[in-house]
Amino acid sequence: MRACKLVSSLAVAVLACFLTGSAARAAVITIVNLDGPGEGFNDPTPAAPVGGNPGTTIGAQRLFVFQYAANIWGAILPSAVEIKCNCNFDPQTCDASGAVLGATSAGSSHRDFPGAPFPNTWYQQALANRLAGVDLNPGVNDMNITFNSNIGNTPTPTCPFSWYYGVDGNEGSAIELLPVILHEIGHGLGFATITLAGVQMGTPPGPHVFDRHLYDLTQNMHWNEMASDGQRAASANNCQNLAWDGLCVNAAFPARLGAKPLLRVNSPAPIAGDYEVGLATFGAALSTPGVTANLVLVNDGMGVPTNGCETPYLNAAALAGNIAFIDRGGCTFVTKAKNAQLAGAIGVVVADSTPGCPAAGMSGVDPTITIPVVRITQNDGAAIKPFLAAGVSATMTKDPALDAGAKAGKVLMYTPIPFATGSSVSHWDTSPDPSLLMEPFATPEISSDVDLTLQAFQDIGWFGAASPCGATATTLALFTAQNRDDGILLRWQFGTPSEVMAVTVMRADEAQGPWSSIQPVLGADGAITTALDRGAESGHEYFYRLDVLMSDGTMQSMGLASAHRGVLDTRAYLAPPSPNPASASASVSFRIGRPEFVRLRIVDVNGRRVRTLQEGMMAPGEYTKTWDGANDRGSVVTPGVYFVSLATSQGLKTQRLVVAR
Repeated sequence: MRACKLVSSLAVAVLACFLTGSAARAAVITIVNLDGPGEGFNDPTPAAPVGGNPGTTIGAQRLFVFQYAANIWGAILPSAVEIKCNCNFDPQTCDASGAVLGATSAGSSHRDFPGAPFPNTWYQQALANRLAGVDLNPGVNDMNITFNSNIGNTPTPTCPFSWYYGVDGNEGSAIELLPVILHEIGHGLGFATITLAGVQMGTPPGPHVFDRHLYDLTQNMHWNEMASDGQRAASANNCQNLAWDGLCVNAAFPARLGAKPLLRVNSPAPIAGDYEVGLATFGAALSTPGVTANLVLVNDGMGVPTNGCETPYLNAAALAGNIAFIDRGGCTFVTKAKNAQLAGAIGVVVADSTPGCPAAGMSGVDPTITIPVVRITQNDGAAIKPFLAAGVSATMTKDPALDAGAKAGKVLMYTPIPFATGSSVSHWDTSPDPSLLMEPFATPEISSDVDLTLQAFQDIGWFGAASPCGATATTLALFTAQNRDDGILLRWQFGTPSEVMAVTVMRADEAQGPWSSIQPVLGADGAITTALDRGAESGHEYFYRLDVLMSDGTMQSMGLASAHRGVLDTRAYLAPPSPNPASASASVSFRIGRPEFVRLRIVDVNGRRVRTLQEGMMAPGEYTKTWDGANDRGSVVTPGVYFVSLATSQGLKTQRLVVAR
């Protein structure tokens, strides 16, 4: 189940999908429309095409987005058995505080079938069919997905959210449907446990293959090793101590996750150490090396004097130049932070008033708050508070040596207190940065990237056991298709070009084929190969993939990209940087459709200039600039989150870029 949390986006999506196993047949994922006439996928309400979606009714646009998401998963996963999804729109929870976006259940689960990698282990239907090579339950479709019909085309007082049916990541204040569908299909494909009662996939007896990778950091064992439901139930409520233990995810996440935010208590020795924190949507971002000062308990002199809700503070002099320690309750987070800032504090730590995990964040808006604000658990607050009077030195920081969302070398799973039916355990934790597709809440960064979900699927067996983390000698790091005035331009780059012997460009009218080879005009843009399809006819949508002959003699079908051949779009376009995350340099591609004064910059999370890559007039065309990871002074920047900023007469476009070293 997925809930609504943040509903804005800075990302511009490109349909680029990668096959990472052997040259097995790509999966075909088919929607079985369960909506009645005039509703859901059959809604006849007229709609203008939007964000790469050509549909002219709400129903047609919903179907297009679903098939778009299905094509992404289908191009990534190998299966000889068609995957069928029962799908519909029905009313679900939606109010001013949030909304349930979708919910998924598996059609059935199977164990001890021919080809099962582990005995007495349950597999959801789609994965079991893939491993068996046949449909084990032909009378039942593989998954059931319901999307929230209470979320309409415009916000309402009772449900202040709306769907965005584009596939370009430009949803603004709406909720982009594409990542929601990718997320829900992800559950149906196997990203969920079916062991605990109350979790969305049912409760057959015995361990699920997902459980083999759930590792409790307190009990020091995997779920399938636990002897009782009680042990697993305790683990499901073991705040930020349940992690994913899989070879493929463990190998991939350090390059994906950014620096970890934390409160580091330097002294005294009895409480020294790192404390998990939740971040605020307001105030300054945590940085490296961060802010170091003494923690000082506020005293506002009224009611609960440590909640910091009234001003002036009685101990404002002691707070000046230090970090305010404030108890939660009595007023908003914004009020507490602003009061502390006015008293001269250089940071704020809010201690929760009820048991629970470190919060995903603190909501609120106040652009005048310029100090960092974090939140810690009630237990951590209780441990620190007795030492405050004698002096506690602490640092509010992001540590690039640690990964946001990971602990003990593993990515954390979602285990809130209390247990959240439909969300607990079967999602990543909310602490990874950048956010991940299979977190329980919608987040701004996600559009079409399946991120670590791919490696989790490798871990549970989608790509076979012989080489679960990818049998290919290279990866497709970039693959895009863009309409131009002289044809459709393809651009690609391999992770290890030396392993590629030959490439054939394949084209089709539909994502599932049939495919035929074409002879485009080849070129190069630095390390990026370009290919111009001059034979693309105006008014048609085309799909492209690469058939790659590897150095070991095997043939791989890699990538899926699409473009509509039509009148050249004169709007400015900024592509996602590549690679992302970047360890050294990153390529930034953009397009302008008319003569423009262009300012292309790298900025930090507060919008401050880090590096200017281009500033001046430019002719219409496609451009690529390389950022070497240094600022304007030539110093290498610290790891963290940055943004590529493209300013033209048409406004400002941004793309998120993570630097991880």
